[in-house]
Amino acid sequence: MSVSIVKRERTGVINPIFNCQPCGAQYASIGVKDCIALVHGGQGCCTFVRLMFAQHYKENFDIASSSLHEDAAVFGGVQRIEDGVETLINRYPDLKVLPIITTCSTETIGDDIEGTIRKIKMAWKKKHPDCEVKLIPMHTPSYTGSQVSGYDVGVLSFVTELAKKTKPNNKLNIFTGWINPGDVTEIKGILAQMDVEGNILMDVETFDAPIMPDKSALAYGNTTIEDIADSANSLGSIAVCKYEGGSAATFLEEEFEVPAVLDAMPVGIANTDKFIENISKLTGKEVPESLVAERGRAIDAMADLAHMFFANKKVAIYGDPDLVMGLADFCIECELEPVLLLLGDDNKKYAKDPRITELEKRANCDIEVVCNSDLWELEKRIKNEGLKLDLIMGHSKGRYIAVDNNIPMVRVGFPTFDRAGLWKHPLVGYKGAEFLAETIANTLFTDMEYKHNKEWILNVW
Repeated sequence: MSVSIVKRERTGVINPIFNCQPCGAQYASIGVKDCIALVHGGQGCCTFVRLMFAQHYKENFDIASSSLHEDAAVFGGVQRIEDGVETLINRYPDLKVLPIITTCSTETIGDDIEGTIRKIKMAWKKKHPDCEVKLIPMHTPSYTGSQVSGYDVGVLSFVTELAKKTKPNNKLNIFTGWINPGDVTEIKGILAQMDVEGNILMDVETFDAPIMPDKSALAYGNTTIEDIADSANSLGSIAVCKYEGGSAATFLEEEFEVPAVLDAMPVGIANTDKFIENISKLTGKEVPESLVAERGRAIDAMADLAHMFFANKKVAIYGDPDLVMGLADFCIECELEPVLLLLGDDNKKYAKDPRITELEKRANCDIEVVCNSDLWELEKRIKNEGLKLDLIMGHSKGRYIAVDNNIPMVRVGFPTFDRAGLWKHPLVGYKGAEFLAETIANTLFTDMEYKHNKEWILNVW
């Protein structure tokens, strides 16, 4: 079986898979405690991103905007940065870190972010002599890259500015990437079973915010600036998602000699095996029997479904590159056939990713990988090129393709706003593999019932 890599041939983008770079930097920022990002651009660069976060998590997040207007295109917008920073430090006394995230407009007009930060710090000596808020520049023009690279830039900016070598902490850095609270909980569970203390960067577990008796309900990041600073003193770093946090892990290795592992996202059995093996190698900890039992339960769940219900079912997958490649591996493990993989930005590294070469060795079907893709590539292949699919896997923005073409769909990735509570459940780890297998099966079962397609199989005694 072969894996072919192609690029979108059209210049224009129709129904993009990803959001822009500032979106990714904002997601990295809300994962940090006592942090409010200032998005330097038009109001919409902040408002629409916050809306997506709210749709996905059903929570509210604090993100500020410099709210540029037309005059900034002529006179520049640095005064809006100064006003925004002043407002935030006056209004939020607990604020500890304030990223300044650029957008396409402010990068185009050439606002000097670093120079403005130096100017603000000089003014603080008189106005706010006790102010210790960290100002961190994040350059994320939205005319290149995507939310994926924006997140990577955001995490790298935090680590570059804050990481400091002191004394060994015997912890393991886990750069989570763009994953859900349920995934973070699962990773913490794996570390706890292995008796490993993790330094979670960025910790979004607390996005699953409770409503308390005092009626408070605020989602916040759980990674502190002290955690980021201490990342330079850890035993090693593992980037759960190579393209979302991998640059920060590499920086720590090059700057502070903290070993970095950039491997497959732990989706499915084999990839989770690698993840646990990497933890063991970096920490010297043994793999406990409890994880072996979890692995066995996941394999049992997959085996119950694979041959009878999954075999030869053709699947298209789109979304974040690390997740897409992990899901493709998982599909092959379950006898599903991932015939089409769509990666949605202009990162040229995707085509040379060794995981695609490894995928070809295990492939149970011919696989087409489309780089710099959009969702029209999926729709075109279905409507115009006769691609027959049994399942689509991706975030909610592809729902109309599934609905219009009567193809069952499993929601994975960001954003998923048309299904309840998916962000509470893991996709990573052995528990994630079990959840994925059962979710795919139940989606196919429902489709069989609606279409009266071999539904008698479900009634076998």
